[in-house]
Amino acid sequence: MEKFNRNTPYNKLPLLPPNTNFETTKILRKTIDASRALAQLNGMLTNLPNPTLFLDTIHLQEAKASSEIENIITTNDDLYKSLVADKKFDNPATKEVISYKEALWNGLQEIERRPFISTNLCIQIVQSIKKNTAEIRTTPGTALKNAKGETIYTPPSDETAIREKMANLETFINGKDSIDPLIKMALMHYQFEAIHPFSDGNGRTGRILLLLYLKLEKLLDTPAIYLSEYIIKNKVDYYTKLRDVTENNDWETWILYMLEMVEFTANKGLQRLKDVTNLMEEMATEIKEKLPKVYTKELVEILFRLPYTKRQFLIEAKLGTPKTVGNYLMDLEEAGFLISEKVGKEKLYLNHRLMLILEKK
Repeated sequence: MEKFNRNTPYNKLPLLPPNTNFETTKILRKTIDASRALAQLNGMLTNLPNPTLFLDTIHLQEAKASSEIENIITTNDDLYKSLVADKKFDNPATKEVISYKEALWNGLQEIERRPFISTNLCIQIVQSIKKNTAEIRTTPGTALKNAKGETIYTPPSDETAIREKMANLETFINGKDSIDPLIKMALMHYQFEAIHPFSDGNGRTGRILLLLYLKLEKLLDTPAIYLSEYIIKNKVDYYTKLRDVTENNDWETWILYMLEMVEFTANKGLQRLKDVTNLMEEMATEIKEKLPKVYTKELVEILFRLPYTKRQFLIEAKLGTPKTVGNYLMDLEEAGFLISEKVGKEKLYLNHRLMLILEKK
């Protein structure tokens, strides 16, 4: 095998599947743990009375974490406010995170329509993230550098070579074989990042593909998992292990890292979901006791769809006239359930107990 040189385009990036044993005893054992954790999370999601209820919040949290890996930083508060308020927020980081959420949502709808991960779908995703007309890289000279400015990796160059590698990746992802889907997910993620098909947005596109793949393989009906949160906490490991595949053909350590990520985030997602549903039941009981005239199941659901809510949401849900629902929100604030804040010309109401759960590390 030709020795890898980080300074020259890696046009000899081997095709998938790798020509090595990537189903070691360690990996197969870890696959069982990760699959079990995912199945538990999926079970809880399936049994929720309204599984779509927390989706916006979950997708925004994933978008926020995935963008943070690229040093696009925003706060939960800014993020949720900008989604709910009429006032336009000009924070570029917040806009980028919301674009990521939209790209994930569009990708999910696309695979519902056509259950297939393709090069074209990747292009659609990156265009949605970057809000431009990005295509497969055609200009040479792309290199990944570290903080000191040293080249650590030069991805394949030349559009034909990139498209050939992407075509192989597409065949591998969608092909029927005996490889466990979670192992396959680790292989495809490495390959996508190594091909690095776009000038910008590869990391975020690659992370969206992970969630789409979990849904495609029916491992998670609703992609309610923050994979990027794990990568942020273990960012150095993530990049080191990617490089170890390229430089030392060390697939085992990389696959184990990815399986650990799935297991850890599925367990954490399950706990967070329990915390949110418990809080929702608690608050429903409290509102029913303190404000019986205000309480409805629909109202409580609106308070939990996103941390911020406003009068318009209650009007749209036909919970009463503008004056009536305005009084509901004021009563909820007076009773300590919500905290109001003026944003532009309107009043937003924060479910502060929900925000506390979302902020919990």
